[in-house]
Amino acid sequence: MNTLTYRSYVPGDEAGIVTLWNRCLPRDPVTPKRFRNLVLLDPNFDPRGMRIAEDGGRLIGCFYAVRRQLPMLGVELETDRGWVPFFFVDPDYRRQGVASRLLEEARQFLQGEGREKMFFSAYAPNYVVPGIDRQAYSAGADFLEGSGFRRLYTAVAMDYSLVDYETPQDVLELKEQRESEGYTFALAADSDLYELIQFATHAFNPDWGRAIREGLLQGLQLSQILVARYRGEMIGFCMHGGYEGVRERFGPFGVDPNQRGKGIGKILLHDCLHLMRAQGMHGAWFLWTGEQTAAGQLYLKMGFTITRRFDVVCQDL
Repeated sequence: MNTLTYRSYVPGDEAGIVTLWNRCLPRDPVTPKRFRNLVLLDPNFDPRGMRIAEDGGRLIGCFYAVRRQLPMLGVELETDRGWVPFFFVDPDYRRQGVASRLLEEARQFLQGEGREKMFFSAYAPNYVVPGIDRQAYSAGADFLEGSGFRRLYTAVAMDYSLVDYETPQDVLELKEQRESEGYTFALAADSDLYELIQFATHAFNPDWGRAIREGLLQGLQLSQILVARYRGEMIGFCMHGGYEGVRERFGPFGVDPNQRGKGIGKILLHDCLHLMRAQGMHGAWFLWTGEQTAAGQLYLKMGFTITRRFDVVCQDL
């Protein structure tokens, strides 16, 4: 163990990080391009927060901590918190104190920046997973728990097969009824964008507004976004392909709470699934919702299946 050294990221570490990542996190592999986009090009990336362990010059561990340097609309700098989007240690070096040392260095980095809490993961915009998947990475979950992280809540990922998809007749009839009452459902147009981004940001989540804006700048098509209005006022939207350009990735999706109970979300959801199937897609999936939320219950009733569970955990610094 005398050959082990610890340091921060330096240019040239990328290939070693990606190679070890894919060895250690087989359920969540990454490409060099995706690592570049999620980490190196993140405006909040600080090399000091990416802690590296080496043995004789070979990278054997990585623990990445990040805090906001650029405000995100609606949440500003969140100056009390930092995040750990990922960490991993070479299997041959586990249970030798490597992860604990890297965690301590990450903790010191965030404390030095005045942070009071460290989350795994829950980091917007560039999270890899919402939290720790205990089923996939039991050792990692045990390490976090043993290091003082406490569970805040559990997010679920869901998938839906589109291979045999047909819009149910009752949904078509419901949509026709709502349209007769003054509701409209249509693909987004340029004239919708300002209102849509404001609606997504302030009625739901600042990251949703960001995802729409940045997605459109990076190739997201208006034909991938649906909007619902009631007598001209926007009351809901639904889309696919909004994150990382992955067309089968569903969401974000939201309906004005004052309009819930009328099937608006159900109509939008089916319209979006039909849109995806019409483009030849075989499935729809997303990473993050609450199982007991209104959206989570709608997905389950629709036939979405829970494919993964992620515990969002936090440690006081």
